[in-house]
Amino acid sequence: MTHLETELRQLKNDLLEMWSIVISQIEKSKAAVENFDKDLVKEVKANEKLVDAFELKIDMDCENLIALENPVAVDLRFVLSVLKINYNIERIGDYANYIANVIRKQPQPFGKDVIEATRLMEMFDIAHLMLVEAYESFEKEDNKRSLNIFEMDERMDEINKGSIAVLSEFIARNPKEGKQYLELFGIIRKLERVGDHLENISEEMIFFMEAKIIKHKKLQKNKKQSPSP
Repeated sequence: MTHLETELRQLKNDLLEMWSIVISQIEKSKAAVENFDKDLVKEVKANEKLVDAFELKIDMDCENLIALENPVAVDLRFVLSVLKINYNIERIGDYANYIANVIRKQPQPFGKDVIEATRLMEMFDIAHLMLVEAYESFEKEDNKRSLNIFEMDERMDEINKGSIAVLSEFIARNPKEGKQYLELFGIIRKLERVGDHLENISEEMIFFMEAKIIKHKKLQKNKKQSPSP
């Protein structure tokens, strides 16, 4: 095995380790919301520093690989993809930390009725499944698994849009709880963003494994589907 191959393998292992921590962060943030568990909040906040440290290390390793090893073709695509995936994974970790902070500040748990009506736990489950599918796709270099992520992101978008009407109704019925409902909407928005970042990650994996750039094709497709003003 060449020195470059060793460095690339280590880079992949580091990213997967960071990824697994972020998967755990999403699991813990979900449990913190569901059970109003402030001990889990502390765990999420402590692990956030570890995620940040991994991001900095991976960024630096990618830069050093490009500068010192001069990778080409698939190796270069891999390093460029890792740079972007690293950023997206760190952002997902930030959202888990945000959710933990919301629970830390809440004087009481969210009502089970509003959690059920907004389909919040379903969003958590989809986000977790997307993270795991993307992780395994990257680990095994199998893009067939990553294609499911685009469909799951559409489900996240649907739940996010529906939550606005649901929460508006709850606020109208219980205006004194309006602030807490808005905090809940903040969590929903962050989970929707998790889906967006995982879609970005899937695009990067397709670029690495198949040398295809699909981002601009998707933008063109969305423009064609959008109604004229």
